[in-house]
Parts: sequence; C-alpha cells; structure tokens
Amino acid sequence: MTNTNADARIEWVQSQCRLLRALREEYEQTRPFEAMTIGTGIHLEPKTVTLLLALAAGGANVVSTGNLNTTQPTAVDYLRRHGVTVVGGPTRDRAEHQGFLAEVIAHEPDLILDNGGDLFARYLEAPYEGLRGGTEETTSGRTRLAGLRDRLDMPVLVINDSPIKQFGENRHAVGQSVFESMLRITNIMTNGKRVTVFGYGECGRGVAMNFRNAFAQVTVVDHDPVRRLEAFLDGYVVASREESIRGADVLVTVTGASDVLTAADLPLLKDDAILSNAGHFPFEIDVAGMSTDASVKDVAANVNGMDTWTLEDGRRVHVVAEGHMMNLSGPLPLGNSIDSMDLGFALQARCLEAVATDRVGRRDCVVPVPRFIDERVANDYLASRTTAEESVGHSAVPLSR
Repeated sequence: MTNTNADARIEWVQSQCRLLRALREEYEQTRPFEAMTIGTGIHLEPKTVTLLLALAAGGANVVSTGNLNTTQPTAVDYLRRHGVTVVGGPTRDRAEHQGFLAEVIAHEPDLILDNGGDLFARYLEAPYEGLRGGTEETTSGRTRLAGLRDRLDMPVLVINDSPIKQFGENRHAVGQSVFESMLRITNIMTNGKRVTVFGYGECGRGVAMNFRNAFAQVTVVDHDPVRRLEAFLDGYVVASREESIRGADVLVTVTGASDVLTAADLPLLKDDAILSNAGHFPFEIDVAGMSTDASVKDVAANVNGMDTWTLEDGRRVHVVAEGHMMNLSGPLPLGNSIDSMDLGFALQARCLEAVATDRVGRRDCVVPVPRFIDERVANDYLASRTTAEESVGHSAVPLSR
C-alpha cells in the first residue's frame, strides 16, 4: 500500500491518539460491535478516521458520511481503502448532504453516531426495526433531539454534555483551533484588535480567552444575563449588541443559534471587519441574506477561502469560509488538537460500547454521558500521560456501574 503524504499525516494523528489506539487493540479482542452496523454523520478528517477504524476493529460495519464543508478527500480515500463505507464526499450543498444522510440511514444501522441530530431525525422519518440507540456529539443536536425523546425511546448519550468534553475540547481546544485558524486564514495581527465573540458557553469562553491571551481587546455578547455577568467578572467588555458589532475588527459567532448576524447588521460593521463562525451549523451568519442585500455592490473571492463584500458606501466586509465552521476551513484545515479529540472520541467509543452491550437503556434517552464512562475515560487519559508513579490512584477502571 502506497504511503502518501496524506497517509503520513493520518498515521501521525493515529500515533498520537493514545486512547483510541488502546481502544482499537482492546476492541480487536472484545469485539463489542460484532455483526452490527454503525452509521455516522461526522466531520471526516484524520482524527475521525482514527475513531472510525477503532469502531471497525470492534467488529462493526461502519457506514459514514461527512458534514457540510468539512469533509477532507484524503480522509475519505483512506477510510475506503481500510474497509469503511463512505457515502458521498465534500459538499456545501445542503440538499446533496441530506441525500448522503438518507443513504446512511438506508443501511439501517444498529447504532448511530450523530453530529447535529441529522441521522436520528432521518430515522424518525422512516423508522425501522433494530436501532439500539447511539450518541449525539453536539449541543445543537441535543437541543434538536430533546423534544423527540418520546418518539426515540432509546438510549442516546450526548457527548457534549460530558464535563470532559466541555472543558477538554470545547473550552481549551476549540478556543485554540479558532484562534489558530484566524491567523492561518487571514494572517492578521491580533494585538490591539477589537474582537467580538457571540456566545459565552464553553466554546465561547475558550475563543474569548485565546484572543485575549493574544493581546486582543475582547467583547462578549450573549443573550443570557448570567453569562454576560460571568464574562464581565472574567474581565471582558460586555456592551450592547449594537455597540459590540460597531466597534469590532473581528466577529466570531459560536452560539449554536441561527441568524446571529444578518443583513440588518450590515450598516453597523466597520470597514474591513472580518466575520467568522465557529459553531457547528453554517447558519449563524446569514451569508446568503447578507451577500445579496441591496447595500452589497460586489462579492469577490479572496485568499484562503474568504469572500469580500464591497458595500455601496465603499466599506469592505470579509467573511471566512462562507460562514461554515472556520476551524475546519482554509488551507491545511486541522480542526481541534489531536489530544482533545482523542479524549472526546474515546467518550464516543465508550458510549457506543455501552449502548451495544446494554449497559444503558431507554431511560438514558438524550442524556449526558454517564458518570462511569466519564471516570473511565478520565482515568485512562491520565494513565496514558503520566509515569507509573504519578498515575497511582488513576489506573483504568472497569466499564461498569
């Protein structure tokens, strides 16, 4: 088998995913997913390759598709060469993406690994016998599925509600990767820049923290007064929404909500403002509505996946990746750090294992990761990164309640 540069990058990631590497070795022996099909709709890039191959090592027939604008062709090629069925490829077309999701569900998976609630929603449109349950990666997906509990009536564990996912990936890793992506895509200096962050959940906290640590002047906007108070006490500027938009050099949406920025905000944006999204779905910035507004006289492709809108008064506004998730966009999109994703994906694997082996039941429908799984993954991570002496008291514990 030819080892290309792309393969070398994927294999570097695999070598650094200590938890997933150990899980793969374990699953080769225990085979918890024997004769099961796992359907996934998740960003396809090197770290998810490592997760999906670990699941396949446990006996699963893995059928996967990606998300809008984040699927990397090299990851698709590698998965297909290693026995994973990948439906479709990179796309920004929502209708095409929906078709890919429908094809995954057509395989009637026993377990679903979802990212945004798309696959479970598809399942409910045409239910079939045999779906045991699965996992949902995001807060956006949890919000979507929470109102469907009665119809689902099966275990669905929400990874993003795990404290490990919250502080390990959302706060630390998302903040780092969004900041890294802004530098990589725009090549601008952050020192002294006015950065407005929309949303002060764990991801927003991490984004704000990383820009502040790079000497930017950070303002936080959130609809929740308690979070606004927290941001204020954390030392950020908390101003009115209009004032926060008007003064910003860089605006980052990370809320999980739609239409955070719309055409109505165009008059407020300063010349050379940069709009970017770090939320899961590409609708936090209404790019279609804004770019076709009567005040926009020209739309031009810029470098590294940015577009520039020229307004009738001469102001220019730049939008990163057409409002898609910025930390998986632009040249050499890396996403969150390997270590953080190793943690989050170990949670995914252990949760799917718990569903497959009936360690969780129907009462666990759209609920956080059970504590016994959080503890298992935390202990395993600490044990993998400390010496024998340091890890006393932190050894792996059985996957049981």
